[in-house]
Amino acid sequence: MAASKGPPLSPQEGWLSDGRQVLHFRPTRWSRFNPVLEVTSGELLPGESVPLLKRRRELPREEAIKLWTQKRREGWQTCGPQW
Repeated sequence: MAASKGPPLSPQEGWLSDGRQVLHFRPTRWSRFNPVLEVTSGELLPGESVPLLKRRRELPREEAIKLWTQKRREGWQTCGPQW
């Protein structure tokens, strides 16, 4: 998902962070009727160069967009790859 506020028309990789936590959105299965994204969460730890991976789950594109939108409203910012 790009740096724009809206989600892309097709699934893309994207990163969000609130400064302590990180979410990685990555397309895993693309079909016209049921695209799926893997969402991996991690936590930034002081003194560590790579976040601690906490959870990985697959979401339908619509649910992933809702999560992305919710986090952006909460103040999460797009960021570069963290791992």
